[in-house]
Amino acid sequence: MARPPILSGEKPLHWVGTSKHDFLAFPDAVKSDMGYALGLAQLGGKHPHAKPWKGEGPGVFEVVEDHDGDTYRAVYTVRFEGVVYVLHAFQKKSPSGRRTATPDVALIAGRLKRAREDYEANR
Repeated sequence: MARPPILSGEKPLHWVGTSKHDFLAFPDAVKSDMGYALGLAQLGGKHPHAKPWKGEGPGVFEVVEDHDGDTYRAVYTVRFEGVVYVLHAFQKKSPSGRRTATPDVALIAGRLKRAREDYEANR
């Protein structure tokens, strides 16, 4: 459940699947930085570290934060008017380079579909 908007024009933040639980398990410094980026998205802005997520088209972004030698990612969409959906929050564990693990890519695609269904059902 999303909290009510505090600022005029602030979009509600909806967490899909276990994304909120996973996000809350991140180190405090990562949560702070990523929380700021998500807050900017709620206000219609884009954090300088937010970059387009490849493969799902426009309106899907990821924020990447490094902390103590680990990499954390949050993927969200602003594709739907008036709401921000957080699709996935995870620690990168891909065994090869910068590529995101296939199960994470598939999970994001599935959660984007769920977000679309939720948006259509509730708007």
